[in-house]
Amino acid sequence: MTHPTTRPVSALLATFSIALLLHPDAALAQAEKKGAKAKLPAASESLLPSETPEKFVPATKSWDHERRDVMIPMRDGVRLHTVILVPKGAKGAPILLTRTPYDAKTLTSHAQSAHLGPAIQGYDNATDVIVDGGYIRVVQDVRGKYGSEGDYVMNRPFRGPLNPTKVDHATDTYDTINWLVKNLPESNGRVGILGISYDGFLTLAALVNPHPALKVAVPMNPMVDGWRGDDWFHNGAFRQQGIPYFLDQAATRGNEITWWTDHRDDYDAYLKAGSAGEMARSRGLEQVGVWRKVLAHPTYDAFWQEQAVDQVLAAQPLAVPTMLVHSLWDQEDIYGAIAVWEALKQKDTAGDKLFLAFGPWHHGQEIGDGSSLGPLKFGSDTALTFRREILQPFLDQYLREGAPRADLPKVSAFETGTNSWRRLSTWPAGCASGCDVKPTPLYLGAGLKLGFAAPKSPEPAFEEYVSDPAKPVPYRARPIQPMGYDAANSWSRWLVDDQREASGRPDVLAFVTDVLTAPVKISGPPIANLVAATSGTDSDWVVKLIDVYPDEVPSQPELGGYQLMVSADIFRGRYRESLETPKALAPDVPLPYRFALPTANHVFLPGHRIMVQIQSSWFPLYDRNPQNFVPSIFEAKPADFRKAVQRVYHAPGLESFVELPLVTKP
Repeated sequence: MTHPTTRPVSALLATFSIALLLHPDAALAQAEKKGAKAKLPAASESLLPSETPEKFVPATKSWDHERRDVMIPMRDGVRLHTVILVPKGAKGAPILLTRTPYDAKTLTSHAQSAHLGPAIQGYDNATDVIVDGGYIRVVQDVRGKYGSEGDYVMNRPFRGPLNPTKVDHATDTYDTINWLVKNLPESNGRVGILGISYDGFLTLAALVNPHPALKVAVPMNPMVDGWRGDDWFHNGAFRQQGIPYFLDQAATRGNEITWWTDHRDDYDAYLKAGSAGEMARSRGLEQVGVWRKVLAHPTYDAFWQEQAVDQVLAAQPLAVPTMLVHSLWDQEDIYGAIAVWEALKQKDTAGDKLFLAFGPWHHGQEIGDGSSLGPLKFGSDTALTFRREILQPFLDQYLREGAPRADLPKVSAFETGTNSWRRLSTWPAGCASGCDVKPTPLYLGAGLKLGFAAPKSPEPAFEEYVSDPAKPVPYRARPIQPMGYDAANSWSRWLVDDQREASGRPDVLAFVTDVLTAPVKISGPPIANLVAATSGTDSDWVVKLIDVYPDEVPSQPELGGYQLMVSADIFRGRYRESLETPKALAPDVPLPYRFALPTANHVFLPGHRIMVQIQSSWFPLYDRNPQNFVPSIFEAKPADFRKAVQRVYHAPGLESFVELPLVTKP
């Protein structure tokens, strides 16, 4: 028998490999004891080379498009990763650009398909516009994210006091367009830009000193003012359920670290944490720069004011035809598009630069199926109508040579209640012609009555409830899911949730009209006007305008008695006198509060009723107000949270009402 030490190396390796598979620890120990080489990778590699090529080149002859991954240089030397999808045989094609922090590679590789439509469908879902239109599709990672070089700054401010560098999203867009028109021989040199949410903010940024080749912009549901009413705050109340976004988006370049939870119900998770600041600390968020900035700027100071995109654009010429797209039930950025419209509409003196379109959608639903939202059915695919009859003609007019002029009104507005599209000359507007929008008070009254007649009797002067921070009012039925977009998550539908559960709580006031005998149409933002007192020194006020359906709806039984929010928002009391300088409230003193609710275009139909709900918490979407003035609610301690008696007045001289933008006809 041959001695083991004289056996061929190949036999030793084979014996060792089998032993390693069956008994790895014992095999390694035995090998070391006998002096055999346990370190095998080098020998293995020399005998069995890698089957993976250093660079694989896909065979794409059968594809209907060509994919180009390029790094486009910016003026400061940073290169931005850009995916370019060129239809096969394209010649004189327009370019449609989206800039994003959400991974250009993934967004343009949705499906394993040789066809352009499936590749981008998960992101755009507008193949009827992009593919059928023959556009060259370009998606770019912003600096500091995924494949792009440079430093990431959340909603990077424009050059100025908050950004002392030479670059911002406006310059990056300019440099990108400049490269594209010089390096894409298949293009006609015309570029359009569009995007949703963060990408909508980036679309607006392109309008600051725009490149001459930029011919059209479509910002959809854009982030515009993070303090006044978009993602981070609403009128000073912090949207704490969005804290995970700061971690997911800004902790790493490629979003490798994500939020974790130890509760099925976010209500319990945030209540246990105590404050938004403590919840963030429990996940290590103090390491992330944007979160430190939010903590340092809880008020509407220069940090937020100088980033308000509507005000930045108001100081710019309106040079590029722009269509703002808004969703009436946008659960994330319900403020931005309308704010930009208001800031810019007077600048469009020729009437050919600024357009507005909105529909009955959640955030971004305009590129999906718009047939329904929650239990609401609209009788048609409203999003498809928008894309085919509004968006595509608008893009084609400015980007395609020889395209006909789009026959579009200044405002394409979907009217909820009647479920009809309206062609309007401006916004707010009640109809195309022959009617007016008149601010009309809808008064809160004794006995929780609601009506257009002002209160006459001073007794009783108010309604009251006890607001307990230990038992805040849920903003939706529990268990409450985190913010999310997977198929099982209903976050996108919460603004159309039935409000009956809230209306039955003792810490929610629900004022309601008699059954309507005629339609009541509103077009524009309702304005909350409260005269209210608190026994504490700070308070939140939530006002919800609600359409109450008839007790029975034969055509759709689940809508019987349904309480549908038409418009709703929150206001943090400490900012009653100044958004920049918070101030403690005088306890037990009736004080006026006035703030706008999101825009609406709705008809309360005969047989329905109108309801106004008032409460002092909307949890856990918004952080709890301690109801005891503290310098920073982010740092509120358990002892700071106190019960308070809340009074809402409805007496002569102390009237509380919601000012409706009521449509009237002469």
